[in-house]
Amino acid sequence: MERVNKMVAQKPLVIFSKSSCCMSHTIKSLICDFGVNPVVYELDEIARAGDIEQALLRLGCNPSVPAVFIGGEFVGGANEIMSLHLQQSLKPMLKRAGALWV
Repeated sequence: MERVNKMVAQKPLVIFSKSSCCMSHTIKSLICDFGVNPVVYELDEIARAGDIEQALLRLGCNPSVPAVFIGGEFVGGANEIMSLHLQQSLKPMLKRAGALWV
């Protein structure tokens, strides 16, 4: 868990993903379409990613990817991000975190 906390602490938007996951791709595309440049960690390309994946599962992200952190806080996976977007709450969250400037 400490490793995940360090990875998300300094950036306004962090996404844990797998390059082969279609839902991860969808969430990254949605966020990038806003003009946001997230820090993306591809778990299938990181050494010892199993520890990170277990920490994400303990946080309640099931499946473990995509896992989105805004302002250092765990927001959720694909369902939560899409719900926030449909409720028009995602952009304001990104602005408050400093990930979106406009």
